[in-house]
Amino acid sequence: MQVVATAFAALFSVVGLALYGLPLYYDFMVREFGWSRTMVTSGNAISKLIVGPLFGFGAGWIVDRFGPRRLMMAGIMMAGGALVGLGAVSAAWAFYFFYFFNALGYVCGGPLPCQVLVSRWFDKTRGRAMGIAYLGIGIGGAIVPLLAAWLTANLGWRGSLQAVGVLIVLIALPLAYFVRENPDGRGARLRSDGSTPSYGVAGGRAGTDGTTARREGLAPILRSPAFYLLALGSMCSIAAVGGTNQHLKLFLSLDRGFTQADAARIISLVLTISIAGRLLMGWLADRMARKHVMVLIYLLVASAIPVLLLPTSSATMYVFAAIFGLGLGGEYLIIPLMAGELFGVRVLGRVMGIVLTADGVAEATAPMLVGYLRDRTGSYDVGFVTLVVTALVGAAAIALLPKTESSKPLATTAL
Repeated sequence: MQVVATAFAALFSVVGLALYGLPLYYDFMVREFGWSRTMVTSGNAISKLIVGPLFGFGAGWIVDRFGPRRLMMAGIMMAGGALVGLGAVSAAWAFYFFYFFNALGYVCGGPLPCQVLVSRWFDKTRGRAMGIAYLGIGIGGAIVPLLAAWLTANLGWRGSLQAVGVLIVLIALPLAYFVRENPDGRGARLRSDGSTPSYGVAGGRAGTDGTTARREGLAPILRSPAFYLLALGSMCSIAAVGGTNQHLKLFLSLDRGFTQADAARIISLVLTISIAGRLLMGWLADRMARKHVMVLIYLLVASAIPVLLLPTSSATMYVFAAIFGLGLGGEYLIIPLMAGELFGVRVLGRVMGIVLTADGVAEATAPMLVGYLRDRTGSYDVGFVTLVVTALVGAAAIALLPKTESSKPLATTAL
């Protein structure tokens, strides 16, 4: 229970509060500093494009070599400290400096160490334990808009952002400090061949000879059109989701004139409905073809964004929140399920490493592109239509995936 609570708290804080919380303050930066929308979203883009390639694989090696606990603690401190620093900035260089550490905090304290920690402790009930831990993202994301609005009303936007940073550390760090990394109470130890004993992340427990992960080759998968269709589809939909999420508060507050409280309620509703969406899409994925579920999710995202272009009213915003929230909830859930069905769980870690890296590029660059289009045209119309087309391209790519049986994955021939 302590392990799940630790992972829940880390995801609640580092992802729910920090990742979903920072865009809630963009509109204040635009007003106070005169920065463009391209500028305020470029921190996310530039930092992720640097941190992902440079530190992503290194963080994975650190987890395997030293265990997830110390990396998680460092990530929590960096994520919380970055928000405290961002609450004090007034210069562009400081904005980029602290956003870099926010991105590094996500890599070190977010999903990666949490997945490894939970996987080490749970085997048969791993899916359930991971599901409970990942509820932290949805709950944190649903709470942070309301929390940020209340703190801003009492402390100003700078004090509010810094208070959220402090809360991240207070909530997650104590649990990470006291958690045991392994059921036997020992830290991660490497065998002479460089493998970590008994704790597989993606496909159950590793073989005792440390060679299980090496038996399946990536070469057949990289020659498969299905791999590129999956990567293209997920990149397009992630781009549409990221571009919308990063600009939603800016759009509601600056372009449509919503009060801070009203904007917070709409954004909170999106994240609340995403929890139901995650449960619904997971239920559907166990009962119908996962390709069809994935297409449904991407079509929900594509159909929700045009609602933002309709005449402003509370009713239209609630319709958007319901449709987009359902799609958002299934977005990240369905990708590894589809990859596992196509290629098998033995190579899932490596396949997802490539796909998620590509998704990270899309998630980082799409908001900056939408911001640039808004700055050039004076309206979100072109940017939002671009996101709709992107999501539809993603749905088309997934629709072209071949039919498979989960017991007969594509391209798992050993080299």
